[in-house]
Amino acid sequence: MRKDLKKKYRVNEQIRAREVRLIGPDGKQIGIVSLSEALRYAEDYGLDLVEVAPNAKPPVCKIMDFGEFLYQEAKKAKEAKKKQVQVELKEIKLSPKTEKHDLEVKIKHILRFLDDKNKVKIRVVFKGREIVHPEMADRVLQPIFEAVKDKAKIEMAPKFEGRQLITILAPVSKK
Repeated sequence: MRKDLKKKYRVNEQIRAREVRLIGPDGKQIGIVSLSEALRYAEDYGLDLVEVAPNAKPPVCKIMDFGEFLYQEAKKAKEAKKKQVQVELKEIKLSPKTEKHDLEVKIKHILRFLDDKNKVKIRVVFKGREIVHPEMADRVLQPIFEAVKDKAKIEMAPKFEGRQLITILAPVSKK
């Protein structure tokens, strides 16, 4: 992580510009000065000269402790990553001839997945001549939709992909 940040910023002699807009260690703007003068300022403070806005005209450089700056940036990135939610896509496979009890078990699985904030992909697989009666899939899907209507929204309506009818349910966020 720190190596990525090191490559992102130019420090001290790595800075290419002739003139820079200099910001002191206290955050106050010193003004536009030559690079050699800015390096001398940084040396006087015992800190590093870091290019924080390379695309500005002239580039903006700040006098700071680069090691501490990298540490703070890595800490912020780690904190942001902690708050991210990883959503998984769980899959339930059914047949148009799935019996009532088996369907109840599958519905319990779907509800558990939704409670864990995961998306659920429901796949109804047609075998042989079952494909001639696509309405049989409704017999399987309607009880599922009825059971999850409070906890999920249909993200992808049921559609055929070859010999399979696929739909995706996403958990409803409660805010």
